[in-house]
Amino acid sequence: MNLPLIENQNLEGKRVFVRVDFNVPVENGKATDTTRIEKTLPTIELLIQKGARLVLGSHLGRPKGGPESKYSMKPVYDVLGQLLKTKVSFSETVIGEEAVKLSKELKNGEVLLLENLRFHKEEEENDSKFCKELAKLADIYVNDAFGTAHRAHASTEGLAHLLPAFAGLLMRKEIEMLGGLLTRPERPFVAIVGGSKVSSKFAILKNLIDKVDHLLIGGGMAYTFLKSRAVPIGKSLYESDFESQAFQLIDRAGIKGIDLQIPVDHIIADQFDANAKTKSVDKMGILDGWMGMDIGAKTIDNYTKVIKDAKTILWNGPMGVFEMDKFSKGTIEIAKAVAKSKAKSIVGGGDSIAAINKAGVADKITHISTGGGASLEFLEGRALPGVECLLPKEDKT
Repeated sequence: MNLPLIENQNLEGKRVFVRVDFNVPVENGKATDTTRIEKTLPTIELLIQKGARLVLGSHLGRPKGGPESKYSMKPVYDVLGQLLKTKVSFSETVIGEEAVKLSKELKNGEVLLLENLRFHKEEEENDSKFCKELAKLADIYVNDAFGTAHRAHASTEGLAHLLPAFAGLLMRKEIEMLGGLLTRPERPFVAIVGGSKVSSKFAILKNLIDKVDHLLIGGGMAYTFLKSRAVPIGKSLYESDFESQAFQLIDRAGIKGIDLQIPVDHIIADQFDANAKTKSVDKMGILDGWMGMDIGAKTIDNYTKVIKDAKTILWNGPMGVFEMDKFSKGTIEIAKAVAKSKAKSIVGGGDSIAAINKAGVADKITHISTGGGASLEFLEGRALPGVECLLPKEDKT
């Protein structure tokens, strides 16, 4: 993918609008996880070194088209002030005379953080007038927010048509890493896909089945696959609309010689509760009135053996009800196995990232994707508006 390089541009004294993804969790007015902020620091620091005057724009949370104090960017501003060795200022407004004035008062290497872009409903509407107002803040546009690249919003797509547009370092790294999985993975290529619902992951499963050597299924979505093979699942999470598709995917994997594995044993509970009664059951199935909450010891062993020999690993989605400690073992053990392997490993999805952090192995993962929904759509083979708008015309799909 031939993205124009921001490194090659003369940015001395130029105002650069950088679309970042600072959608971080906030509690009591403080950012509780700054991973997304830290991930974009290489781009910010490069632009500072090149003498640019930075205007940073992001959304936070889901405000309903107007200002809401709980979604203010001020907690992010506090973090930036600690992380950056330059002057960082804050604009209470996103567009208008005051915001433009603050952008023009910036000196080389200084940073201005705008208030939440989604305090304006026009942001998500990709309104042309709003785009033009944003364009008044800068001379150049850089998109470093891969996590929002699947949305055609004003700051992620519309603005790129009004200013010279480039990808940030994080955006490019995400595309290179995920793109490499689809085009040139070192083999064996193992995909581990979990999460609660097969409906949210079926498109990616269909795309991966043509590319991987092993596909390991876990999480609540596994029970639809088990049901399709007439394995008793008790009252486990199950999507009847996808039962036949799950059956067909297993058959398709067999025809193509792909090793598709589903859990052979389970940790089950009598109710969806952290204090529920639990049992371990084997491949004969889940008892009536009980529900699957995590993969069992045999499944962990089966999956770990496959992971050990992998050369490339993609992991998206937990193996069980990870938020309850009693049912987090499967996910934690998979995290440890991925970290222990010598494979190139890419992990995405909030729970999977939380698992590698909880297991203390984040530093042993090749790449932790910030993409979320954007990562899934990219791996499904779909064009992302926030990426397409950066490409030269001849490269657009």
